Amino acid sequence: MKKFVKKHKWSLIFILPGIIGGYLYWSYIGCNSGSCPITSVWYNSSIYGGVLGFALGSLIDDQKRKKELKTANNETN
Repeated sequence: MKKFVKKHKWSLIFILPGIIGGYLYWSYIGCNSGSCPITSVWYNSSIYGGVLGFALGSLIDDQKRKKELKTANNETN
């Protein structure tokens, strides 16, 4: 479990702002007619925001991992 948290640190951090962002999007912009599957109810929009937050954090995690590998390879050479 510790290894997972360390590997996906930024992904997990970005979930909460994503959820809050999804809720705020629903609150201010959301679809009132009910025909929009994502933004018609607050929990769908919040979940979608959390998933987007996780994806953004995953990009940051990948970039940091690549940078660490590059640094480790330069130190061994």
